[in-house]
Amino acid sequence: MNLQLQDKRVLVTGGSKGLGRATVELFEALGAQVLTCARQRPADMPSARFVEADLTTLQGCEALAGEVQRQLGGVDVVVHVLGGSSAPGGGVLALDEEQWRNELDLNLFPAVRLDRLLLPGLLAQGRGVIVHVSSIQRVLPLPEATTAYAAAKAALSTYSKSLSKEVSPKGVRVVSVAPGWIETEASVALAERLALQAGTDYEGGKRIVMQSLGGIPLGRPALPSEVANVIAFVASPLAASITGTEFVVDGGTVPTV
Repeated sequence: MNLQLQDKRVLVTGGSKGLGRATVELFEALGAQVLTCARQRPADMPSARFVEADLTTLQGCEALAGEVQRQLGGVDVVVHVLGGSSAPGGGVLALDEEQWRNELDLNLFPAVRLDRLLLPGLLAQGRGVIVHVSSIQRVLPLPEATTAYAAAKAALSTYSKSLSKEVSPKGVRVVSVAPGWIETEASVALAERLALQAGTDYEGGKRIVMQSLGGIPLGRPALPSEVANVIAFVASPLAASITGTEFVVDGGTVPTV
């Protein structure tokens, strides 16, 4: 299928590993001009244009927005992949002010700030797509460790919906993609650690993670490339009538309609 993304100018945040890297590689393979970023460039990063920037700060977002203009001359597609959680276990009382701020600074504010910086150009050209990567944890939080992360992703999804209602009539589509458990480097390390603690192998560690989520009917986590495929489709002209909605990629994890 030709997604008609050749020569599209694409920004992917958090593109150094995991889902972000898979998304960068897919857009490149589809012929797009890709700019990506992270705090540090990996030694094995492919040929994509790369900016070292800390997007948890306003200054980092401003620097990246400047590079978008300098290197790409503007942007057609913005994909906000950056996110994650470093909060400790122990429930809500284990989360202090700094940990709450860190989760919001990583999972909400980079998208809000970059959208604010890049939207004038998108609106001026009368076309473009913004994709926010949320999480199924916005409706399926894990109270032991991810309350703040889940709350930040819920805020991102709500913000995404509101933004879509404002800018879609002006030619800019806004779509959210909510993955479940993805088999990234970080999740592999988690499953291996749990396996070691439980005296089992990696597959046993994966089952422990899946059980903590209430089960995954598909029987496995998603691959980064599978989520990237959804992102590329919703960003493409083939999805021209899709805006203001969220696509869930979770193998059936969320047990409700």
